[in-house]
Amino acid sequence: MTDLIARIQQLAELIGPNVYLQAAIIAAAFMIVGKIADWVISGIIGRIANKSVNEYDDRFVALVHRPVFLSFVLLGLALATRRMGISATPEFITIGVLKTIAIFVWFSTLSNLMKLLVEVFSRTKDSKIVQTGMLSLLHNVMKIVVVALTGYFLFLAWNINVTAWLASAGIVGLALSFAAKDTLSNLFAGVSIIMDAPYKTGDFIILDSGERGVVTDIGLRSTRILTRDDVEITIPNGVIGNGKIINEAGGPSSQHRIRVAVGVAYGSDVDQVIEVLEEVAVENNDVLVTPAPRVRFRLFGESSLDFELLVWIARPIDRGRVKHELNCAVYKALNKYNIEIPFPQRVLHVRTMPELKG
Repeated sequence: MTDLIARIQQLAELIGPNVYLQAAIIAAAFMIVGKIADWVISGIIGRIANKSVNEYDDRFVALVHRPVFLSFVLLGLALATRRMGISATPEFITIGVLKTIAIFVWFSTLSNLMKLLVEVFSRTKDSKIVQTGMLSLLHNVMKIVVVALTGYFLFLAWNINVTAWLASAGIVGLALSFAAKDTLSNLFAGVSIIMDAPYKTGDFIILDSGERGVVTDIGLRSTRILTRDDVEITIPNGVIGNGKIINEAGGPSSQHRIRVAVGVAYGSDVDQVIEVLEEVAVENNDVLVTPAPRVRFRLFGESSLDFELLVWIARPIDRGRVKHELNCAVYKALNKYNIEIPFPQRVLHVRTMPELKG
């Protein structure tokens, strides 16, 4: 690039001693070079991208070719301004404006490229970045980096001392860290949750306080869950980071087991009870075939023989409804086969009765 600039300047000097004419030739030459680069990107590379199956490379070419052309045009205008030999202040302002335009052009381009990159990852459902919820964190980090670099290059474009600003920012940051320690605690806890991934978006979790619902969003400051009452709860990440979380969709499989406790009267046919409970489980469409339903004789209770029906369902979110259906079906089945369901009773023995006064 340095050799190209030097050669164009030498070519401009051969035209004649008029600096304005030389400046116009420099600007025109860089415009032609930019047009050639634009043609190479949008023409040759664009045709290759059109042959691919996905659309993302086409959109990438569409985003990049125009900023490349504008960069050559702005560079040519800056060199032309210097070639004209105007006074220092107008030259500094003109070149500063051209640099600022170039910075904002590439800021807009990088922002669009980040959106494209996030879209690519979001459509890859099997990606670990998407499953753990790290995509939103990476997107936010990239936006912060791009904004910081934009500010840094703007300072350089206008010859502003960056060191003094960084020192001031450090002092302000220290003061803000003391004033917003709870917010920072939530932010660090949010990063920890996203990196450690105790749960992900779509998981069914139970909080320490008893709330139970589906994770709808994992942010840097808070996590949102949607309860079965369609109520959205926002929990600061600092609270979640220091609490116990039960992830019902965790483990190697998202399947969930339901336990239905059943008590029958002493003297009931144990084998028949087991058969009836297994039949109830098989007839429910939400109960999985694998793992198979099972019945366990758990305990000789005070007034009943205590059994437990164990079944698996595909989604933890259906637990309440399926348990309701099983309870109703078990009650009807036991009544159908005349299997008694006992209830606690108390027998009072009266030894003496007070005499009634006439």
